[in-house]
Amino acid sequence: MKLFRHGAIGREKPGLIDRSGKLRDLSKIIDDITPEAISPQELEKLEAVDGEGLPLINGKPRFGCPVAGIRNFIAIGLNYTDHAEESGLPVPEEPIIFNKHLSAICGPNDDIVLPRNSRKADWEVELGIFIGQPAKAVSEADALNHVAGYTVVNDVSEREYQIERKGQWVKGKSLDTFGPVGPWLVTRDEVADPQALPLWLELNGERVQNGTTAKMIFPVRFLVSYVSQFMTLMAGDLIITGTPAGVGMGMKPPRFLAEGDRIRLSVEGLGEQNQLVVRGD
Repeated sequence: MKLFRHGAIGREKPGLIDRSGKLRDLSKIIDDITPEAISPQELEKLEAVDGEGLPLINGKPRFGCPVAGIRNFIAIGLNYTDHAEESGLPVPEEPIIFNKHLSAICGPNDDIVLPRNSRKADWEVELGIFIGQPAKAVSEADALNHVAGYTVVNDVSEREYQIERKGQWVKGKSLDTFGPVGPWLVTRDEVADPQALPLWLELNGERVQNGTTAKMIFPVRFLVSYVSQFMTLMAGDLIITGTPAGVGMGMKPPRFLAEGDRIRLSVEGLGEQNQLVVRGD
């Protein structure tokens, strides 16, 4: 099942993609796609809905983040060997955990807004994991039972703020619009193996990232178990799992985002994002 939210910012409505690939409005079934709506019990109810009987969504609607009311936006750093190498950093012995602020979240095709004094904004295509039910100190064997589904995320990062301004990475990761999520939440049953997903990113039509989740240092199952040792994961929490090589910081010379750039990215089977980079005040 593929779930999404559509409409103007702050007024999104729930939707699903039917068996023929058409967009359908879910507003008569549920008010919104919330953390509570992606629990195993509620997803089972949605699975029973006749998608073809729902109102058709015409045209090209704006997609919002596929889950409203995300409680935690948790990120894993340097989770691909080739990305660690291009960053000039050692391969982690344990996962690096940091947070992106919730105010960074935006729709998958919304503009990325660079702050006026930003000089080193970068891109990172990532697989996102939506938690569907609480997970506290869960085993690897049980970890995926707590996953509602998967999505695409661009972990936009301002490298000067992240690295040169000292302190925690969160400063370079949490600017407004630096967390495009979606277009869909694809439920776990539709992803046979989260460690077999090609992912890529294009900048102005040039393929700069081209990887596979098979090359994660710490796989999805391990990450959910690991993070749950340090905090109770709640329904609606979003974990992003790191990016493969090909970020601007790792290029020689480095290459960063500029006004007018266009970004296109995808994780296979989870949809595609398209963003225009603009300059803010």
